[in-house]
Formats: sequence, structure tokens, C-alpha cells
Amino acid sequence: KVVLGHQTPHSDFAEYDEVVIATGVIPKDPKIPGQENSIVSNYTEMLSGKVQPGNRVAVIGAGGIGFDVAEFLAHKKGQDLSQNIDKWMKEWGVGDPELVRGGLLEKGSRPSAAARDVILLQRKDTKHGRSLGKTTGWIHRASLNMKGVEMIGGVNYESIYADGIAISFGEKRENYHKLVVDNVVICAGQVSEKDTAEAIQKIGRKAHVIGGADVAAELDAKRAIDQGVRLALTF
Repeated sequence: KVVLGHQTPHSDFAEYDEVVIATGVIPKDPKIPGQENSIVSNYTEMLSGKVQPGNRVAVIGAGGIGFDVAEFLAHKKGQDLSQNIDKWMKEWGVGDPELVRGGLLEKGSRPSAAARDVILLQRKDTKHGRSLGKTTGWIHRASLNMKGVEMIGGVNYESIYADGIAISFGEKRENYHKLVVDNVVICAGQVSEKDTAEAIQKIGRKAHVIGGADVAAELDAKRAIDQGVRLALTF
């Protein structure tokens, strides 16, 4: 039985001997002063369309989710190049190897203009996207570079205001200044949603926790599927 759009009371699980918890993750709270301002949202609110971005957006966190959100914001709504091979080839400056020597166009890549100005911020003073997948990370970095996404590292998040976010750099918190933006999107990682598992255990039922609810760091679909299959085979 599949039930959608329903918040199930934990007491409803009292009739079951064992329960599988695959509740995933929830956005991590970075605890930045002023994050209660209306310009702030988390990545789920932005990606779902609940929050509409303005012309200039700051993204906090340059992990996998931060890159995905930055790419989402940089592209115009409805612009899915993967469904239009001609536009995709023009964007990346490539052509049919049978017609173009080496498959590379002489004019190079010709990306369309970004939908808005995007600033990708991270605390680490390292190259943005360093932790991304080895086989696809370079694609995400190149895509954001083509769209002119500004990448700033080594940042301290000082405070968020109604019209922007104040940042500084290094342990001495130097070069304090405010970035004026319309939106601040928090992509500062995620934590496991364990409330459900803990509640079920309190009513005396065995809870099997898998996927993001088990390990939130570096979300891994392969690991989650493996856990689900192995658990199912034990029943």
C-alpha cells in the first residue's frame, strides 16, 4: 500500500514488528546571524519553486548540492539543453566528428547568457568543486564558468541582511564587506532525518535505517540502493 502526501503519526507503526526508515536528509542549519531574513531560503525551497529567485543570488556552500543549485539558477527556466542536441553542441563548441575535425568548432563554445548573476560561496580556501565526482566534476565546473558564475572561497559568513550577506576572509576576518543580492540560498550540507527512527524505537519497534537517513555525508544513491536490497533479502 502506497500513501502519498500524508504525515503518518508514529503511533501508526505500533502494529508492525519491524519498520524500514528511508526518510533521507534535511538541510543543515549553518546558524548564520540574520538567516531569518526573508531573502534566505534553503535549496529544497528554491528547487521546488516555492521561492522565486531574483536577478542576483548568493549560494552558500559549494558541494554537490551547491553546484546543482548554482547551475539551476544560472540557466533560464525551461532551458534543458540535454533535450536539444543542436543547442547543446553550440553551447559546448563541439560538432559531429564526421563533419568537424576533432569534433571541436573553430569558434569554440558559445554559451547563452546566464539567467541571473550567481555567486557561489564556500568556507574552504580550496578550489571550488574539488570534492565532486572525478568523471563529472569537471563538467559542472566548466558549465558554471561558461555562465560566468562567480566563485569565492575562504569565506566567513558574518551576517545576512535584508539586502545581502556580509562576508570576511581568513582567521583575522579581513576584507569585511557586504554582497548585495536578492536571494541567499543555503546549501551548507545536510543531516540525517532521524526523528522518525528514534520515535519508532521508543514505542518498542525495530527500526532499520538506510540511505541518507543512515549516512548524510556525501549522499550516495548506490549505497542507499545496496542497503535497501540487502535489507529486503533478510525478510
